[in-house]
Amino acid sequence: QVQLVESGGGLVQPGGSLRLSCAASGTIFSINTMGWYRQAPGKERELVASIANDGSTNYADSVKGRFTISRDNAKNTVYLQMNSLKPEDTAVYYCNVKGRSWTRVLIDVWGQGTQVTVSS
Repeated sequence: QVQLVESGGGLVQPGGSLRLSCAASGTIFSINTMGWYRQAPGKERELVASIANDGSTNYADSVKGRFTISRDNAKNTVYLQMNSLKPEDTAVYYCNVKGRSWTRVLIDVWGQGTQVTVSS
């Protein structure tokens, strides 16, 4: 079993910053891609940012230049630094990890979600 524990969400004013963290634990052999997705009310879940095990990153156009994704492979943890937050960034943010378990089975695990609200 692989578990993801997210933290760092909350309420912030427009222009403010938040940092999300997601730690993976359990029967992990290797992690390939770690990412953050978000889902706003009435909308589909969308990719915010992802980072591969070689450090290459991918960002949604709406967050480029404002958000930064990073990972600590020793801790199996991924971070999302969110700056210059806008009301349209309000959503539930989900962590996702893709990799392989100890038995080499492919894993694709989601966190429980953390609420980010940008409002004055």
